[in-house]
Amino acid sequence: MGIRDIGLEWDEWACRTRAAAGLLTIRTDVAMYPAWIFAGRVRGFIASPPCQAWSRAGKRLGLLDQDLVHQAVADLAAGLDTREKLLSACRDPRSLLAAEPMRYLHALHAAGEPEWIAMEEVPDVLPLWKQYAQILRGWGFSVWCGILNAADYGVPQTRRRAILIASRVRTAEPPPPTHAEVAEPESLFGPGRARWVSMAEALGWGATDRPVPTVCAGGGPGGGPEPFPSGARKTLVAARARGTWTAPPAVGDIVLKPQTRGSGWTARHGARGDSPTTGPAPTCTSKTGHWTWSLRSNNQANATVRALSEPAGTLFFGHRANECTWVAQAGAEDVPAPAPIRITATEAGILQSFPADYPWQGTKGAQFAQIGNAVPPRLAAHLLAPHLDRTLTPDDFTLAA
Repeated sequence: MGIRDIGLEWDEWACRTRAAAGLLTIRTDVAMYPAWIFAGRVRGFIASPPCQAWSRAGKRLGLLDQDLVHQAVADLAAGLDTREKLLSACRDPRSLLAAEPMRYLHALHAAGEPEWIAMEEVPDVLPLWKQYAQILRGWGFSVWCGILNAADYGVPQTRRRAILIASRVRTAEPPPPTHAEVAEPESLFGPGRARWVSMAEALGWGATDRPVPTVCAGGGPGGGPEPFPSGARKTLVAARARGTWTAPPAVGDIVLKPQTRGSGWTARHGARGDSPTTGPAPTCTSKTGHWTWSLRSNNQANATVRALSEPAGTLFFGHRANECTWVAQAGAEDVPAPAPIRITATEAGILQSFPADYPWQGTKGAQFAQIGNAVPPRLAAHLLAPHLDRTLTPDDFTLAA
């Protein structure tokens, strides 16, 4: 009998996206679903609790609730369900969801399961993972937990996450990194590592410098209100069909010109009769014409702004204060720069290492929330491959759809 994965998810649009991607999903509240149903049927267990209570994109009330969450984990590991009492004391009701994996693990442990475990959260949850590790070692698991950077595994984003890996049948250890900020040649000490994948390289914009940092969701469980006004999106790469992958253009094939009138690409070319789908496609590199393109993490005064040739600051999605935009910085006072261009869900998904044609469902806000909450597929593949008896090849990580 073949192995299949079953996901538990309560958000409607996330469930629709999983269905469109061919993934089996039970729409439910994980805190209410009976864990004993899975006993005797599970080989591997994956948990990625909601991060909003702990993330720097939110109020981080989970840190204030941390003692309550630790107590819930200890109680559930002993077979005691004190969640209702502890939940009433939590400042953020989502905090206690980080203890839910232990409820399932306790039910599975009674049946001698699972064979392996993989869990992911924001870095501030690492102390909680260490508590899980201590309990799991007492149950006979080999356990490793620590902080991994997704960029070290080919993800075009410096996303740092707290990871826990446990196994009953092999030594638990982090996957060996395949990439580094500076490329490392093969030597007697190892196979070497490729240079970090940059956001320009991943998007096919012709530059190959460094990756973009963390894409986070934030906001409400559905991603908050629609982040971008209808019709406000201006095209960065005019002739490229949105949602499809195109190969990076040849070096030197730059047709983007300094803007001298109007606002945005369509305003610049509208007078010639071109439209965003029929005009020439500019190559967007980290330095084009008389300005440089950068990625702005939000629209607040203290937002992080980084060039395509640098790691960017954390990208937040979920409400209007967290709009993420491409901005052009003029290199001379007499050269006006184009207006800011809002990032698309397709671009954000690619920066999470999803294919360009991944079938995201829902409003723009819902899509951004899903992307920000997702574990980058490339990182997940590296974490799970040894436990699924898979040997990864370069073809496993082709960004082209």
